[in-house]
Amino acid sequence: MPVSPTDPPESPEAVAGALREASYLADESTALISFLAQRLGKPVLVEGPAGVGKTELAKALSRSTGRELVRLQCYEGLDEAKALYEWNYRKQLLQIQASAALHADDRDTAPTMGEIFTEEFLLERPLMRAIANPDPVVLLIDEIDKTDQEFEAMLLELLSDFQITIPEMGRIGAKTHPIVVLTSNNSRELTEALKRRCLYLWLDYPSSGREIEIIRLHAPEIDQALAGRLVEIVDMVRELDLKKPPSIAESIDWARTLILMGADDIDGKVFRESLSIIIKHRTDLDLVAEKIGPRLGRSRDGAGANGSAGSAAAGDGAAEDGA
Repeated sequence: MPVSPTDPPESPEAVAGALREASYLADESTALISFLAQRLGKPVLVEGPAGVGKTELAKALSRSTGRELVRLQCYEGLDEAKALYEWNYRKQLLQIQASAALHADDRDTAPTMGEIFTEEFLLERPLMRAIANPDPVVLLIDEIDKTDQEFEAMLLELLSDFQITIPEMGRIGAKTHPIVVLTSNNSRELTEALKRRCLYLWLDYPSSGREIEIIRLHAPEIDQALAGRLVEIVDMVRELDLKKPPSIAESIDWARTLILMGADDIDGKVFRESLSIIIKHRTDLDLVAEKIGPRLGRSRDGAGANGSAGSAAAGDGAAEDGA
């Protein structure tokens, strides 16, 4: 059961345990940074390749703490009106017209600036919604690297003081302290001003042993040997020069697919039939089929089978350096 949203965690180990109950396996660094984010009240910037669990960490923090998840999905051209707030000009105009019609002979009763620039006429966007929410939330600012430096500058007040300034209304502080997670695929360098305000966490693809553990957590029907074979192949695929290497989520999807197929091994035929579960670009499909497919065609003839068992054994003892 999740703890109360207002209960601070007692230790990194407690955070790791809570995240595990939320189906997220956190390594020591991830658990420590998640612990410090809650105890120090600082945002967390999580960088790493696509598909290593950055977004899922914020979701797991939401589940494990019992907080609502408020998500801002970033994209090129995102501005204040879509991320923070904007005025409901239509409603303001209707208010002005209604007041004018009601008091047509008395100009002194027309709405003042203070009457139409209030919370009643404010359209909350994700950042404003996280600040104004009376209940504690997890604020996920996803793929911040897709925005520009001007957008980063707009975030600084929120990240530093958990408040925003609306010229017509003044400063609005957070009603409760949100857990803020920013993710980046490291497609561009973020500003030093933003980084200074955040704790930093780098997530990479997990070790073989940890990925096997992750897969078996989410697909418990798969046996150890098949999970080891799957991770062995995924590791080989990730070593190729692909447009998009398989993510952890796609490894889990592949495991579930193999279970539904009734597969007890991954030979060339099974690999070809299920390859599109982990590979999503045509050129990548061709490259993986060319480089990896022939190696799997021999999987049942001794060498491949031995390799599978060896991988599983090595995976069990591998260092837990992933997420």
